[in-house]
Amino acid sequence: MKTEETILVTGFAQGPKGTTVYETYKTIGVVLVINTRTGVIEDAQFTVLTDLMDTYISSLIKGYDTTQGINPLLEKVKKHCLVPSQGAVVQAIRSAWDRYQESRLVRK
Repeated sequence: MKTEETILVTGFAQGPKGTTVYETYKTIGVVLVINTRTGVIEDAQFTVLTDLMDTYISSLIKGYDTTQGINPLLEKVKKHCLVPSQGAVVQAIRSAWDRYQESRLVRK
């Protein structure tokens, strides 16, 4: 990973009330490393998820080409991540995506 060609973006979302995530942490966060030259997500990590869940969802995201837009990525996560906190995971990804899109406007 070349830091000159990448940026680190984060996104957060409130966990669903009544779940362990909400009762313990309140929010779910995602950290993405995106290559600014290629638009590919090189790495991903989630906060407050189990190691297995973090590894699994991160593997769905790593390698995704952001030039395809966000919807195919979110649909992939929704299809493969059938957990009570799915909506929060999706919202955290969307939040990081929005931050990435804002940074692209600033860099132009």
